[in-house]
Amino acid sequence: MILNTISAPHNYNSYLDLLDLNGTMAIVGLPPSEQAIAPFSLLNNRRSILGSMIGGIKETQEMLDFCAEKGIVSDVEIIPIQKINEAYERMLRGDVRYRFVIDLNSLR
Repeated sequence: MILNTISAPHNYNSYLDLLDLNGTMAIVGLPPSEQAIAPFSLLNNRRSILGSMIGGIKETQEMLDFCAEKGIVSDVEIIPIQKINEAYERMLRGDVRYRFVIDLNSLR
């Protein structure tokens, strides 16, 4: 399973090709334009796509509980608010491997 949270234009087919037999890609990121999907990317190995709008508090809590139970974690880079401009410059250069998360303790 792939949880696709990308909200920018990208090649769905390259991610579908990572799925194994009966794999599913769940799309929750909403790109600004339609994305092309090659039928063979789905037909090969019986892959599927499902979509979902972001749920409410109940669904979000269920998802967090599921992730905690299964040991699913995200890869993030925690930065202090004082480095927000540097993080932005790195993003423009494509020098970001993980999602930036601002440490709110740095606001004090």
